[in-house]
Amino acid sequence: MMEGNRHMTSHELRRSFLDYFRGVGHTIVPGTSLVPHGDPTLLFSNAGMNQFKGAFLGEAAAPAPRVATVQKCLRVSGKHNDLEEVGTDEHHHTFFEMLGNWSFADYYKAEAIQFAWTYLTRELGLDPGRLWATVHKDDHEARDLWPRVTGIPPARVLPFGDKDNFWEMGEVGPCGPCTEIHYDLGPAHGPEFPSSGPNDGTSHRWIELWNLVFIQFRRGSDGSLTPLTDRFVDTGMGFERLLALLQGVEGNYRTDLFTPIMDALRRLLDGNHTVESDPVAFRAIADHVRALTFAIADGVQPANDGRGYVLRRILRRASRYGRKLGLAEPFLHRLSPAVVKTMVADYPELRAAASHIEGVIEGEERSFAATLDRGLALFQRERGVVRSRGGSVIPGDIVFRLYDTYGFPPDLTHLMAREEGLDVDMDGFAARMDQQRALSRRTASDSLEEASFRTGGGCFVGYEALETDTTVVSTEPARGIPQGEEGWLVVQESPFYAEGGGQVSDEGAISADGVEARVLQAVHTEDGIALRSRVEKGDIRPGLAVHAAVDRRRRIRVQAHHTATHLLHAALRHVLGAHVRQAGSLVAPDRLRFDFTHFQAMNSDEILRVQDMVNGWVDDDRPVTIRTEVPIEEARSAGAMAFFGEKYGERVRVVAVPGVSMELCGGTHMDHTARIGPFRILSESGIAAGTRRIEAVSGMALLERATLLEDRIEAIASVLGGRGEDPVERVQRLRDRAKELEGELAHAKAAAVRASVRRVLDGASDIQGIRLGAAEFEGAGRAELRAAGDVAREVYARAVLVAAARTETDVHFLVAVSDDLVREGVHAGRLAAGLALASGGKGGGRPHLAEAGAHLSEQALAVLSSLGHTAEGLIREARS
Repeated sequence: MMEGNRHMTSHELRRSFLDYFRGVGHTIVPGTSLVPHGDPTLLFSNAGMNQFKGAFLGEAAAPAPRVATVQKCLRVSGKHNDLEEVGTDEHHHTFFEMLGNWSFADYYKAEAIQFAWTYLTRELGLDPGRLWATVHKDDHEARDLWPRVTGIPPARVLPFGDKDNFWEMGEVGPCGPCTEIHYDLGPAHGPEFPSSGPNDGTSHRWIELWNLVFIQFRRGSDGSLTPLTDRFVDTGMGFERLLALLQGVEGNYRTDLFTPIMDALRRLLDGNHTVESDPVAFRAIADHVRALTFAIADGVQPANDGRGYVLRRILRRASRYGRKLGLAEPFLHRLSPAVVKTMVADYPELRAAASHIEGVIEGEERSFAATLDRGLALFQRERGVVRSRGGSVIPGDIVFRLYDTYGFPPDLTHLMAREEGLDVDMDGFAARMDQQRALSRRTASDSLEEASFRTGGGCFVGYEALETDTTVVSTEPARGIPQGEEGWLVVQESPFYAEGGGQVSDEGAISADGVEARVLQAVHTEDGIALRSRVEKGDIRPGLAVHAAVDRRRRIRVQAHHTATHLLHAALRHVLGAHVRQAGSLVAPDRLRFDFTHFQAMNSDEILRVQDMVNGWVDDDRPVTIRTEVPIEEARSAGAMAFFGEKYGERVRVVAVPGVSMELCGGTHMDHTARIGPFRILSESGIAAGTRRIEAVSGMALLERATLLEDRIEAIASVLGGRGEDPVERVQRLRDRAKELEGELAHAKAAAVRASVRRVLDGASDIQGIRLGAAEFEGAGRAELRAAGDVAREVYARAVLVAAARTETDVHFLVAVSDDLVREGVHAGRLAAGLALASGGKGGGRPHLAEAGAHLSEQALAVLSSLGHTAEGLIREARS
C-alpha cells in the first residue's frame, strides 16, 4: 500500500529532505566523493558523518552549527561489509545514499527528535500510528522527550542496551546513546513482539528509518565515559528504504532507482529471463553496476590492490552473475547509461564521466572474460570431486588456484560454493597465500634490508644544497669499505636524494684527503639515507670527515623531468578529463615515464594537444612554488592532489605551478617552468586494462636525442646519395621506384607462369578423357599459382592443372578444374584434400579452384617428386 501523502520520485525525495532542513536553519553541504579525503582508515566513504569526523574529534572546524547533506556511500569492507548479502534479499546494497542532519554544539535531543518526527509525519505524510522509537536503556532524557515532543504513546518507546542503541566511533573517542525511528508495516508482515519488536532481527515487519545519535561522551582507553563539554547530534536515514516505503513497493530494488537498470538488463536478455526467474542475479547486477558507475566517476580504477581491487571484485561478481543468465559477452558497460540517466539530475558529475565509465567497465569485463569460463569449469570439476567423496568443502588449494590463475576473488568462489550448498577452506587459502608471499620476498644475503647500520645519520639536506661537509656515521661492512670494493654507508647530513615517488636517486661523489668514492645509489632505510658506494681510492670507515657532492648536471635533468611530469599530469586532465589519475611514474635524467588511468588509446590529436599545452606552460616561465610543513587537510582543501597508496604524514610538502598544478610531492623540482626546456612525447601505449603509459623527454635530454637522430639522418642521407637532396624525398623516390620494380617483377613472373602453364598443359597426358598437367613452378608464390590456375581454366577445355611451389619451410599446391569437368563432378576441393593427406598437410576449396599446404617434410618432398603420378592417382580415384 502506498505510504505518505504522495508518490515521490527519488529525485523529489532528495530535494524534499534538503529543502526541509534548509527551512529549519541548516546549511546544505554537498556530499563528498566516494574516495574519502584525509582518512587513511577508510577505503570508501561509508557514512554521512565521514566528512565531519574531524569536527567530532576536535581536529577541524565544523562547516556550520547546523548541517544537512545527502551522501553517497559504499560498504564493501571491514565491519560494514554487505557484499556477501547483496542480491539475496530486497534491502542489502554495496552502494547506497544516506540522508543526514548534524548539530555541532547547537541543538540537541529535543530539537533532533522534533525535526525528524515533523519531517516524516508532516512533510512526507507517514502515519504517526505506525512509527515506533527505540532508546538506550539509560537515556531517560530521550525516553521522556519522545512522548512530550511528538505525542507518541510511551508504550511505543522501547529501551534497549548498548548493542542496539549506543554508538561509538572507535574503541576510544566520541560516543553516545542513539534513538531509532522504526516503521511498522503491520500484522501482514509478522507478529508485533512489542518487547523487542523493532530490533527483532528475524522479523520483516519493521523498517528502521532513522538513527539519531547523541554524542555526549568520550570513551577512554580504560573504558570509562567522560561527558563532553560540547554535545553533538549525528543522524542518518537510509534513502533507499524510505523511498521504497513512499513508493509503496515491497523492497528497495522495486523503486525507480533500480527498475530502469533491471529493464535495461531484461532487454539485453531478449526476454529470456525476468526478474522473477532469477531475482538474486538481477538484484546483484543492478547493485554492482551502480557501485561501479559511481566509483569510477570518482576516479577509482580496477586494480590488484586497495580500492581498485574492491572494484575488481564487484565487477567480477557481476560478470559471473551475467554468465549465469546466459550473457557470454561483456554487458555491464551497456547498463551504466541507465544508472547515469537515473541519477544525473542529482549527481551531474556522471554526465562528464559517462563514456569513461563505459570504457573502463568494458575493458575490465573483457579482461576477465578471457579466464572466466576456464575458472568456472575448474570450479565445476572440483565441486564434482568434493561431492563424489562425500565432502562439503572446496579445498584451499583450489580457492588459491582460482584466485592466482583465473582471477577469481575468494569471496566469489565462496559465493559459488554457497550456491551449491558447499563451503570453502579459507584457512587453506590463507596458508597458500602466505607461501606465495614468502617465495616472493627478497632473500639475497647482501640485500640492503639485511645490512646492519647503526642509527643516527642520513638527514637529507639536498633540497637546499647539492654538496656539504659531513661525517660517515656507519658502513656495511661495519669495519669499513676498502679501496676497490662496493658497500653501503650512512653520512650525518646527506645531499643525495633517495629513490622514491618515482624519482630515481642521486649519484655523485664522496671525498676526503686520500679518499675518493662514487655514490651509485641512495635509498631510504630505517636509519636514514644509505648510499651504495664504490671506493676508488683509500678506505672509508665510520667517523671519517668527508665532502659529499651530488652530480649537479644529472640532478638538474632529473628535476626538469619531474616538474615536466606534473605539467604532463595537468595537461592530460585538461585534454582527457578529470578521471585521469597518476598510476605510476619514473623520473630519470634521460627520460620520464608516466602511467595514468584512461580506458582507451590516445589519438594523435590528443597527444599533440597535451604536448603543446605542456610546452605552452614552459614558455610562460611560470614559477614553481614549494611549501613545506603544510597541514594535510589545508593542502587538500586548497586542491592539492594526493594519490591512494602513498603514505602522507600530518604535514606535507606541496609543489605547485600556479594556475596549472598542485600536488603533494617530496621530489626535487625546477624553480621555473622555463628551465624544463622543450618537451616532447615519444610514445603512448597501454600497459593494463584502463591504464596507459606515456614516455617523454625534455631539456638537454631532448637536445641530445635530437642530435643523435640528426646524426643518424645524415648517415642515412650519405648512404642514399643524392647530395643536397632532402633525405625524406630521396627515400620516398626510392620507395616509389622499388614499388615500380616489384610491379615489373610480378608482371614478369606472371608472364613466365602463363608460358609455363601452356607448356605443361600442351604436353599433358590424357587420363580418361581429361587433360592433366602437373608441375612445380620454381620461385612462384601463392599469387602466381592462382594466376596459373586462371590461365588453365580460361584457355583449356576438359583440363585439370595441379601446380606446386615451395619456400624454405612450406610447400603449396593449387588445383584448377575447367568448368566442363566441374559439371561432370570433378571437384578441385576433393583433389586438394587428397594432396594434403598425401603430403601431411591441410587443404580443400571450391569445385573449380582449391589449395593445399604442408610443412616441407620428407613426406611433402616425396609428393613433389612424383607430383604427376600422385595427381593421376587422385583423378582415377575420383572418376572410379
